Amino acid sequence: MLPTVAIVGRPNVGKSTLFNRLVGKKLALVDDQPGVTRDRREGEVSLLGLDFTIVDTAGYEDEDANSLPGRMRMQTQAAVEDCDVALFMIDARAGVTPLDEEIARWLRANDTPVVLMANKAEGKAADDGVMESFALGLGEPIPFSAEHGQGLADLFQALLPLLDREEFQADEKEFYEDEESAPLKLAIVGRPNAGKSTLINKFLGENRLLTGPEAGITRDSIAVDWMWTDREGLDRPVRLIDTAGMRKRAKVQEKLEKLAVSDGLNAVNFAEVVVLMIDSTRGLEAQDLRIADKVLEEGRALVVALNKWDTVEHGSALYQGIKQALSDGLAQVRGVPIMTISGATGKGLDDLIQVAFETRTAWSKRVSTGILNRWFETALEANPPPAPGGKRIKLRYITQNKTRPPTFVLFGTRLDDLPESYRRYLVNGIRKELGFGAVPVRLTLRSQKNPYATK
Repeated sequence: MLPTVAIVGRPNVGKSTLFNRLVGKKLALVDDQPGVTRDRREGEVSLLGLDFTIVDTAGYEDEDANSLPGRMRMQTQAAVEDCDVALFMIDARAGVTPLDEEIARWLRANDTPVVLMANKAEGKAADDGVMESFALGLGEPIPFSAEHGQGLADLFQALLPLLDREEFQADEKEFYEDEESAPLKLAIVGRPNAGKSTLINKFLGENRLLTGPEAGITRDSIAVDWMWTDREGLDRPVRLIDTAGMRKRAKVQEKLEKLAVSDGLNAVNFAEVVVLMIDSTRGLEAQDLRIADKVLEEGRALVVALNKWDTVEHGSALYQGIKQALSDGLAQVRGVPIMTISGATGKGLDDLIQVAFETRTAWSKRVSTGILNRWFETALEANPPPAPGGKRIKLRYITQNKTRPPTFVLFGTRLDDLPESYRRYLVNGIRKELGFGAVPVRLTLRSQKNPYATK
C-alpha cells in the first residue's frame, strides 16, 4: 500500500490543477468556476522517486451538513482522516481568507501532518499572500504554481520526511545531514554544441548520449544516475541531467525546439546545482549571461565550466576576461566558481564534481537564529541603516526561514524606504561572513504590523 496524500482547501484555489500536475495526466476536470470537483479522486504519483497516492477533494465550504456543499465537506474531512499527509492549499494572490483560517483551525485539531502550499505564487503579486500564510500556524508555506509546475522540488523536500519515515526523521537537523549522502542533482546547461552530452559521456565512460558536430542534437532532458569516487575513495551518487542547447529566444522558431528549451528550463527547477557549459573557443556571449541569470533567478546554485580548455591559446588572459565579464554581468552573485575542463580528455572533471558538491553544501546550509542575529548586530554597528528624510529605519531582527536557496526574512519598520544598496550590503555580508559563498541568497523585508489594527 502506498502512503496517501490528500489535497484540501477552499473552492477554486487550484487543487485539481495540482492533482493533474502530480499524476501527469488531466484526470480531474479544471475550470475557473468554483465547485467543479465533488467526489474524491485518486491517482498514483511518482515525484522524483517518491511514490504515493494523491487524493483530490472537493472545496471545503462552511455549509449545512445536509446540503450538497456540506456533504462534499464531509467527504473532504473523511479523506483527511484517512490520509498520511494533508496538503493544505491557499490562493497566494487572494491572500488568507476567513475560510482559510477556519480550515487551518480544523487541520491543527487533527493528528494528520499538514504541508501548507501557497498556490498561484508566480510573480510578485503573490508575495504578500505567501507571507500572510505564516500566521495560519501550520509552519513554512511552499510557494507554488500548480499551473506552471513551479515548486515541485520544494514539495518533494517537504513530503520526503513525512512519507519515508523509516529512512528519514522529521527532525530538521537529521534531515539536512542526510542530504549530504543523497544524490547530487546536477544539470548541465548551455548554448548548442558547447559539449554538454560529451561531458556526461566522459563522466560515465560510455557513449550513453548521442553526440556529434551538429548543434541541437539533444532535445529531451535526459537524467542518468552515476557514482563518483571522491579523493578519499568514497562513492558519492550523482544524477546527471543533460539538457537541450539554449539559443537566443529570437532564433528559436520551431515548436519542437521551443519545447526542448522549455524542458531544459524545467530540468533546472529540479536540479540542485547547475553547470553552465561555455565553449572556450567561442568565448563568453550574451546568451551565456542570460542562461546564468535564469539559473540564479530560479534559486539554483551555479558553477561555470569553460569547456575545450585544452585547445585554447592565451588561456590566462581569456580566463581573466571571462571572470570579469561574469562579475559585471551577474552582479547579484559575486564569485561564481569558474572551472576549466575538457569534456573530450577528462581534464578537470574531478575538480568540477568536487566543487559542485561543495556548492550544494553551501546552498543547503542553515544558520541558527542566535549566530545569525549576532552577525546582524555587528553588521548594523559597522554600517547603520540610513535615515531618509531624517526618519529612522528600525531593523529589529533577521531569521532564516528556508534553505535551498538560503532565504532570510528581515523584520523592522519603514522597510519600504530601505535603499537597495543597504539590502545588497546585508546579502553580501551573509554570503561572506556566514559561509554561503556564491550561492543565490534571498532576503525578504517584512514590516511588523498590528494584527488587530483592522479589527
